[in-house]
Amino acid sequence: MHSIKRRAFLHTTAKAAGAFLALSQLPSQIFAAASANKMPLGFQTFTVRDMLGKDFSGTLKMIAGMGYQLTEMCSPKGYEMIGFGPLAKMKTADIRSIITDAGLICPSCHFGFGEFAEDKIDERIEFSHQLGLNQMICSTFWLPKTATINDYLAAADKLNKAAEKIKKAGLQAGFHNHDFEFQILDGELIYDALLKRFDPDLVKLQFQTQVIVHGYKASDYFKKFPGRFISSHLSDWTSDKKEIAIGKGVIDWKEYFAAAKTAGVKEFFVEMNLDKFKDSASYIHEM
Repeated sequence: MHSIKRRAFLHTTAKAAGAFLALSQLPSQIFAAASANKMPLGFQTFTVRDMLGKDFSGTLKMIAGMGYQLTEMCSPKGYEMIGFGPLAKMKTADIRSIITDAGLICPSCHFGFGEFAEDKIDERIEFSHQLGLNQMICSTFWLPKTATINDYLAAADKLNKAAEKIKKAGLQAGFHNHDFEFQILDGELIYDALLKRFDPDLVKLQFQTQVIVHGYKASDYFKKFPGRFISSHLSDWTSDKKEIAIGKGVIDWKEYFAAAKTAGVKEFFVEMNLDKFKDSASYIHEM
């Protein structure tokens, strides 16, 4: 009787050891994915730029503590005159080190359109490599109010050209929308015209959900143009166009995230006032 029990025990132990050995030989990423029960969530730094200038490290650590794993920077050089001046004086390696020390990853950065110019793009690509980026996002063209639809298309052509170099450098170019791309110009919605003009492979889109206040839903664009998007800026709004923490406004977030998969969205960055960061992160993680 004891002999039978011992043989059974040894057999069971041998099976367990074999299973453990097989698991131990699997890639470590599988274990990391299995233990990660929260989607990586990011925040855009523009709304906290003044705080970053005063205490870069402390601000990042504080926001990371609210439930964020990613951050999206703004180019210190391109945004030097609008809040990122203190960071423009820092070495890129030091910026990256501080981001990492805060427990964050920075896959993406906003650049001014001028930084994609032919005489600047090489240096900006080098900066992107040093910062450890995957994406270089044009934060819009900032054309004058007198611009025509042809002016927008000409700007799109310039971004396509810069994006060729960016792709050869192993990075992905992108374009971020604001309100003014969701206006009718010369009988056509500017954003739709740009979608047609951008090379789908060279320039991906970063959709800002804020345009819901004008009646445009991110999920509609995600479904209509699958594979065209790479990231998105998240904010929520009341029916009377007031910013509110994500999950408390008019956007259907279940529909949004489902459509985002089809769209190709890889990163999500909350872009709101700081007082809404924590509640927004909690809602998204609970989803």
